[in-house]
Amino acid sequence: MVNNMKKRLSFFVFIVLLFTCNITFAQSNSFPRNTVQGNTEMGRNIRPIDVPNVNIEITQPQTGREVAFSVRLLILLTILTLAPSILILLTCFFFFLIVLDFIKRALNLQQVPPTAVLNGIAFFMTLFAMWPTFTKIYDNAYKPLADGNISIERAFTEAETPMRDFMFSQMGASTGKKYISMFMGVAKMEQPKNTSDVPTYILIPAYILNELTIAFKIGIILYIPF
Repeated sequence: MVNNMKKRLSFFVFIVLLFTCNITFAQSNSFPRNTVQGNTEMGRNIRPIDVPNVNIEITQPQTGREVAFSVRLLILLTILTLAPSILILLTCFFFFLIVLDFIKRALNLQQVPPTAVLNGIAFFMTLFAMWPTFTKIYDNAYKPLADGNISIERAFTEAETPMRDFMFSQMGASTGKKYISMFMGVAKMEQPKNTSDVPTYILIPAYILNELTIAFKIGIILYIPF
């Protein structure tokens, strides 16, 4: 009983003090003595920062050239969005990554090495294996395009040729011919007489399937002894 009365008395005193402080602060409208009155005006010698206006307009194309430019811009943005996936699938990056992942699972390692380390190893191994191809693309496509000597269509063709040669060399003669024939049959196209008759959109899935098959075979062979 005594403790409850003490608690109520303490609470009452706290309310009285709080109310008194609020009244005191409300009545004190003037600043303390010896204070300097300030203002928020900018000095005349200080110029504000010029922020440019950004204006985006959407208009209807008037000529066929404007339509073609819009379509090219849309395709370019789409390619830039899918660029990481394209580079992973058109190189031997996923081949190294699958094999390294099989080794990690065979050793029953959960967190060592981490996935970021495996990705880094696969990246630098891919860079080592693809360096001659990247050099050809730089010398024959990117540098002439940057210098303004060739058009973007010609640069695409010059960049496509080394990548096609790399994919053909990775697949080999017999295996590559088997996968290419399969995809050509699915697309209901005539069988090619040479490598130049194989369209790129047929070569890419054939290369991906070939790399996946070899990577899983090597991964299983390395997995069994452990």
